[in-house]
Amino acid sequence: MTATPSTIRVLHTADWHIGRTLHLKRRYDESEQFLAWLINTIHHESIDVLLVAGDIFDSSSPSSRAQQIYYSFLMQVAKSRCRHVVIIAGNHDSPTLIDAPKEILKILDVTVVGCKPESAEDSVIVLKNAQGQPELIVCAIPYLRDSDIRKVSANESIEDKDHNLVAGVREYYAEVTAVARQQRAALGNHIPIVGMGHLYAAGGQVTEGDGVRELYIGSLGRITADIFAQDLHYVALGHLHIAQEVSQLAHIRYSGSPIPMGFGEASHTKSVCIVEFTGTQPAIAKRDIPVFQHLARINGDLPHIKAELNALIATKRSVWVEVTYDSPVIISHLTDEIDRLVKGSQIEVLVVKTTQPNTHGIRRMTSAETLETLTEDEVFTRLLRASSVAEEQHAELMHAYKEIVKSLYEHDAQAE
Repeated sequence: MTATPSTIRVLHTADWHIGRTLHLKRRYDESEQFLAWLINTIHHESIDVLLVAGDIFDSSSPSSRAQQIYYSFLMQVAKSRCRHVVIIAGNHDSPTLIDAPKEILKILDVTVVGCKPESAEDSVIVLKNAQGQPELIVCAIPYLRDSDIRKVSANESIEDKDHNLVAGVREYYAEVTAVARQQRAALGNHIPIVGMGHLYAAGGQVTEGDGVRELYIGSLGRITADIFAQDLHYVALGHLHIAQEVSQLAHIRYSGSPIPMGFGEASHTKSVCIVEFTGTQPAIAKRDIPVFQHLARINGDLPHIKAELNALIATKRSVWVEVTYDSPVIISHLTDEIDRLVKGSQIEVLVVKTTQPNTHGIRRMTSAETLETLTEDEVFTRLLRASSVAEEQHAELMHAYKEIVKSLYEHDAQAE
């Protein structure tokens, strides 16, 4: 007897980055407002399953307030009509911190996968409906670190290392999917399979200042869409902050971050994905997320900057602004001039930059630009130029530098 296809509604989100700062401004309020909106959306959209595809926190050592926001949200979800929550760790998260309350969270129907499980079977989660019948199979694969998937060989070249790393990622995804396929054969072919992952897929779109760290040094962009088996009916990805499909495949996508990570995303509309399954057929839609803190970028000469700032002041909204002064005319007190203009308004100019070069060919830093406003790569690139390192050596040195930075992040995560 063939089972009657049931309907299940799934919400896919990722990259919350609770605890993030933007030019020294804490963003807890935005995170709390987003999660309050998410609870309301779960109710109004009749969501049965919530999938969170990594980077819950912005740091592997989140503050007590960041954790309070996270756990308070999970308690609210437990009181909602949503039956299940599945959360995987991202590269910003501490795997052990995400896993620590695993057994307690099970009571709330929250499944967390922080560390790579010892067995592929433990990455496959069968979710049941209110009648106790299987309704969805989830392949929950967290961010995979070097130590999780790659065996080190003697005299291994950089190319060998990159190849082995990509091969290891592919192998684990294949193992987990094979287990899910077996589970489905035993439980019923009417049950959809959803994949979850946190990685960079080839061709993915990123923006300046979005905080996305390169996951697989040297092999970045070699993880192609064919890593996801054809019998995955939807793939919920995290890591890239712009909502997008992978290789123009509508059922494989990044939900994007719920708030702009940097000024490069100031004009982007943020959203979550809602997938309604009738049997194994997915109907995919997006729901736009409100703007909780407006960001704006202004680029031009001083008259243009003043006109744009006056227009923002007239909106009477709270706006954080990045100003780039682009003019051959040197203004010695540019920051003071801008501060006087916005004083007493709801406009906060968080950073002022200028395109005028200094004697080393590096952008002049204003008093508003600090190390916190720059990425690791930008700092290293500036040092290379300031030290007059030959351009042809930059690529090799940057590769080595990224290896060091990546190992430090992974060491911090493993030390948790």
